[in-house]
Amino acid sequence: MKDKVKKASNAIKEFSRFAKAYDQYNIIQSEVAKRLVSSLPAGYYRTIVDIGAGSGKVYKNLLEYDISFERFIALDSSWEMLEIHPEEKCVKKVCADFNLPETFEKLDKKEEILLLSSSALQWSRDLDFTVSQLSRLSEKAYFAIFTSNTFKTLHQYAGIESPIYSIEILKKTIDMYYDASYELRQYKLHFDSVYEMFRYIKKSGISGGEKRLGYKEMKALMKHYPLDHLEFEVLFVDAKR
Repeated sequence: MKDKVKKASNAIKEFSRFAKAYDQYNIIQSEVAKRLVSSLPAGYYRTIVDIGAGSGKVYKNLLEYDISFERFIALDSSWEMLEIHPEEKCVKKVCADFNLPETFEKLDKKEEILLLSSSALQWSRDLDFTVSQLSRLSEKAYFAIFTSNTFKTLHQYAGIESPIYSIEILKKTIDMYYDASYELRQYKLHFDSVYEMFRYIKKSGISGGEKRLGYKEMKALMKHYPLDHLEFEVLFVDAKR
């Protein structure tokens, strides 16, 4: 449990640290948010809650599609990220950690809610707790979650395990609380150099603050890494209770 607590805490610090540069480096996260929103049925929703709202990619994409809403709640654990999120009369920003029980006490479970989360739930330190709370909050949800196959080759060459959940664990946990359908998508992001690749990992926050390699190990990895790209894998979830 201590490792999981550390994982979530590091992720919060990492996203906060590079918040101002985040939109320059979140290329894949932007694509994921767009794909998630494009899967929503067009129409009107009274309240949309975005878990891990970050700089507002989900919100911005909602405005581009035929989706309207009365209220939008942007929840994120980093104030630095929420400061970047668009501010409108319909937007309420909530700085809270979805790993904590008190976070869900702040949200009204009585009203009709469409629940969204893009590129965030992989950092849950207790996935069972998080998904169980989300299922109580809303009968309908759409998630996009990075899997442990993200950076697969990089992890293999570094000799470390992914800090995020496998497809099997994600599906098993979600199926306990939702009737869900899934779509798995792979992405590749190419770089001109290995240096730029590692700079992207650091600035994008996708590593969640994981720093398991020393200087010598990192230098050796940069020298011998065989690919000119990074691999990403995302599980898209269409869930209903």
